[in-house]
Amino acid sequence: MTEAFSMDINAVLKQLPHRYPFLLVDRVISCVPGDSIEAIKNVTVNEPFFPGHFPYRPVMPGVMILEALAQAAGILAFKTAGVVPDEQTRFYFVGIDGARFRKPVEPGDQLVLKAKLERAIRGIWKFSTVAEVDGREVASATMMVAPEVKP
Repeated sequence: MTEAFSMDINAVLKQLPHRYPFLLVDRVISCVPGDSIEAIKNVTVNEPFFPGHFPYRPVMPGVMILEALAQAAGILAFKTAGVVPDEQTRFYFVGIDGARFRKPVEPGDQLVLKAKLERAIRGIWKFSTVAEVDGREVASATMMVAPEVKP
């Protein structure tokens, strides 16, 4: 098995094509290519979605939690494949099954994003993912990502 490594925000920016306001991974705590990743997203009241979701009780939208999990899984996919995203190489979020939301995520929370590679068949990568706050599961899903196919 490959050694685990971490990534600061500068390394994350090199590994994901996303940028503000859609970059949802702040740091990678541990990544083992071909196996798993653990990353964090610091949730602040300054997130662009909070003023409308909801003005008097800000709650992180579930789709944003899923996107954060997909971005963590994307980093794992890129590191496992040994590629860096560019105009020619991208992975896209192509499927989700069994999404569950167990607890609201609010400003001040630190979202811990975990993804485990379950399998990679014919270019489709399948991950089991879990998001936690303070050691408690707040969301989970099975996700699939696939590389962009150029005609």
